Formats: sequence, structure tokens, C-alpha cells
Amino acid sequence: MTLTQLRHLIAIADSGLNITLAAERVHATQPGLSKQLRQLEDELGFQLFVRKGKSLDAVTHAGEQVIERARIMLSEAANIRAIAANLRNEARGELRIATTHTQARFALPAAIAALNASFPQVSVHLEPTRDADVLARLEAGQVDLAIISSAGAAPTAGMAFAAYRWQRVIVTPRDHPLALRAKPPTLAELATLPLVSYDSSLRPESSLRRAFEEAGLSPQIAMTAGDADLIKTYVRAGMGVGILAEMAMQQDDADLHALPADALFAPCTTWVVLRRDSVPREYTLAFIHQFAPHLGRHELRRALAGEPPQDGWAEVPHWRERGAWATARVA
Repeated sequence: MTLTQLRHLIAIADSGLNITLAAERVHATQPGLSKQLRQLEDELGFQLFVRKGKSLDAVTHAGEQVIERARIMLSEAANIRAIAANLRNEARGELRIATTHTQARFALPAAIAALNASFPQVSVHLEPTRDADVLARLEAGQVDLAIISSAGAAPTAGMAFAAYRWQRVIVTPRDHPLALRAKPPTLAELATLPLVSYDSSLRPESSLRRAFEEAGLSPQIAMTAGDADLIKTYVRAGMGVGILAEMAMQQDDADLHALPADALFAPCTTWVVLRRDSVPREYTLAFIHQFAPHLGRHELRRALAGEPPQDGWAEVPHWRERGAWATARVA
């Protein structure tokens, strides 16, 4: 049994049992990957997958147990490599980040650019996906860290560190009746309008949906999208009133009008999440500090070792204060 065989096994499981896709992900040939799988099954003495002709149809019960342990072994092998690289002060490698489209588009560019300036030999692989899938990718060991938002408690998966707080805004074209008013609409008024928002607003646990329900109202969700730019596009097209994260509004959105919704919806927090069993590279801690300057490398190391910060965590900044706060911290 080799780490390569286990890596190929996990690739097959994470590719929906698609051998071709799995081979692409591990940069192997399809025959080569199939051969590694057969050799592993021969050594173990049982099948890991149910076959249907030449295709893999399902994971066997034994296969599920082996895959679970294989993930742990590969994670620990990666930790050993990370320890060695940190001891050598090695400043090269890759950083894989799972996050949402909004974070990738509006919140992360400055931090990634700063990481590139400090660690030019580190390759960043950004994987924007639906927020429902972000933590799953982290737990499966497919990424090094996750960046995700919630309106309530911290994510229960991994170790979560609060990066910043933010609010939603109500977005309309400049000539919309709401844009001509001096104050934002009430929830009751919003409930009478077609709304365009994130995919997550369709889920029962959505904080947006919950705000309406607690007021005895039912929102009219006309359209959803995972990408804030798409939401703005369809607001411009007249599909409805947009409700999106405040950081998604940019200077080039001059044709749109944003109304604060602080009094209508609960504030959200963006979290940086690491696996509990991971040994992060030094450049990973540097990236987190660039993204959330109040999270120092020393404090992060202590937290990952199960120790509380010596002086406690600094107050989590709001998105609106974030730039000025970070500047003051550096000074």
C-alpha cells in the first residue's frame, strides 16, 4: 500500500466514481489509475467499489471504511510535509482556498495580492463554490482553508476565526421608487416586492428568510444566484429588488442605489476556517493575517495548539471599518 494508491482512491471517491475525472485531478492516465486501484484491492483482499461493466457503480461498505482512514493518513502525511517545510523556512508551495463567489470577488483580492508580494513562489488556487459546499471541501481535505459567512454562530466544522462583520444592503436601479425615498423600506414593504438574492435565501435556515418569517411575512424570491455580480445584473434588468452583501457594491455600480438594511436583517460574520488536525504552512498564517489583520500569526499558532491567546482576541472589525482598522494596526 502506498500513499499514491490512497491518493488515487480518494480522487476516485471525490470525482463521483468517474475514473477519467479522477485521473485528470491527480495528473495520471486512466489505465494507470485503474491499475493502482486493482493493486490496492488485491493487497487488501476485497473490492472497494461495486462494478457495473467497466464502470464503478458504488462504494462498498468496506470501501467506505478504507476511504475514511485513507483521508486521515493523507492528511497526516501532508502535516508531516508542512512541519518539515516550516522548519526549513521553505517559502514555496500552494494554498487552496474554498469560498463563496462574493468573498472571492470582493473581499479576497487584496489579501491574495499581498501574499503574492511576500511569497511569490506560492501558488494560490481559489475555488469559489456554493456556500453549502465550502466546508464540505475543507472537511474532505480538498482545500487548506475555507472562508465562509454566517448570520449566527461560528461554523462547527474545523476551527473558525472571525475575520470581519458585515451587513446586507437593498439594491435598486437609480430610478426605482425606493431609490427616491429618504429612508429604507420596512420588511412588510419588501415582502410585497419581487426580490433577487443569493441561492442560500432558498434554504429553510436562511437568515434572510428567517427575518421575514419572524415578522409573519413571506418573501417573494423572484430569482437567486450564487454570484453577486449576477444579482446586480438582474436588478438592472428589472427582475426585482436586490438583497446582497454590502461589500459587493463597488464604485462602478453608479447606476445602482444601495439602501442600508441594518435594521431589517441580522448582521453576518465572515469566518476563516482551518481543519482541526491541520498543520498550516507559514504562508497560510501570513495570508490569514493579511485578510484579517487582527488575527496575528502567534495567536493563530496558539489557538491551533489548543491554547487561548495571551491577551485575548482583538475586536472583530466591521467591513466598513476594516480598511482604517488595518491601517492603524500596521502603523
